[in-house]
Amino acid sequence: MRWQHHPTRRDFLKSSAFTAGAVFFPNLLLGQAPKKLQFAGIGVEGKGKADIARAAEGSEIIALCDVDRSRLQKAKALYPNAKVFEDFREMFQAMGNQIDGVTVTTPDHSHFPAAMEAIKHGKHVCVQKPLVNRIWEANQLLEASRKKGVLTNMGNQGHLTEGIRLLKEWLAAGAIGRVKEIHVWTNRPIWPQGNKASEIMVPSAAPDFLNWESWLAQCPSTAYVPGLHPFSWRAHREYGAGAMGDMGCHLLDGPFWACELGEPLRVEASSEELTNITFPSKSTIECHFKSPLFGDVKLVWYDGGIKPDRPMDLDPDLDWEKMKGGCIYKGEDGMLICPGDNSANPRILPAARQAAFLASKNPARQLERAAVTTPQLELVQAIEKNIQCGAHFEYAVPLTRVCLIGNIAATFPGKPLYWDSKEQQFRDNPAANKLLKREKVRAGWDYSAASI
Repeated sequence: MRWQHHPTRRDFLKSSAFTAGAVFFPNLLLGQAPKKLQFAGIGVEGKGKADIARAAEGSEIIALCDVDRSRLQKAKALYPNAKVFEDFREMFQAMGNQIDGVTVTTPDHSHFPAAMEAIKHGKHVCVQKPLVNRIWEANQLLEASRKKGVLTNMGNQGHLTEGIRLLKEWLAAGAIGRVKEIHVWTNRPIWPQGNKASEIMVPSAAPDFLNWESWLAQCPSTAYVPGLHPFSWRAHREYGAGAMGDMGCHLLDGPFWACELGEPLRVEASSEELTNITFPSKSTIECHFKSPLFGDVKLVWYDGGIKPDRPMDLDPDLDWEKMKGGCIYKGEDGMLICPGDNSANPRILPAARQAAFLASKNPARQLERAAVTTPQLELVQAIEKNIQCGAHFEYAVPLTRVCLIGNIAATFPGKPLYWDSKEQQFRDNPAANKLLKREKVRAGWDYSAASI
């Protein structure tokens, strides 16, 4: 079963190219190697450094952008032919006609303007997870990508594994019967969050190497706070997406895809140390879905050190106490666990039941296997072949919505929220609906699908 790809204007141009021959492919006709794709990287250190390196396996890196000048210097040493910028808007203005694709690996709040600027210029883009930290922004990003016809991907390497494909095939083949409950947990946050984070939010002067105004992107101007850059922004409601935003697109990828969950109908949360500035230190979020495969499915998310009950038939080689994250599927006929931060290693419990299932049914491979292991290189190859990536925005936006809906639920502990997927808002809850969109945007940083 191949990824669905709907014909676009690019498909028409591609088919026309074969008709026109020499007009479109002069290098091939002259026996020359096709020109390498040219990529830009927005966010160059940490995960950004790795994302650019993965894209560089199949492309030439010609532009680098980061708000941290010290980081830019290090990246420039790795890619000496690349031009450097502190503002991605200036980068596209100067080099937009040269760039084919872009990696976006920045704090969550600036994913949206960086990706929208890339899409506005018709560039293919791979954005780190979560795509954004506001649901309105997710929807605008999807609409814009459709409007401009670009190829897209989300930085979710777990979606490329063999394990997530086995998970989907096994559940579809009835490995544990109808899935009724899914329990997902993470050890995040591993940064100060809740009361501890609020206590250290003390403004000061920004360091000389940091372009603080560019770091803020579309968020209102405010004084620099030590620690927000380069890591503690994850706890902050304005800039990050908390534990569920950080790990949800990894851990929920398996349930979302294998069970075809779609968007939740109802969510209800409990949370600890809830503040106006940061996400809670701990939360449990219960989500109810209507799956076309399994009917009513309850999914429970745990973070901040909270875990579900230990499965009785856990394999002896799995150390429950040291397991930092995972996913447990409870079906009418059994249980399955995916230990770790994604679905790379599904196991039916107990081990004897898995052996019996594989011996009796041994489900045939129904899904196409990924040719690469990184989303950035997947995008490079998708551009070359004019095909969609696995975690393209049509898939990644609804998955991201689940994480962001959960975050909003954690803001209203003990109160059930009812989500209307058609209207993209909560029913009868104006306070929750205020959190769907950023309240204030700085002048000059307004982006929408209609404006590009």
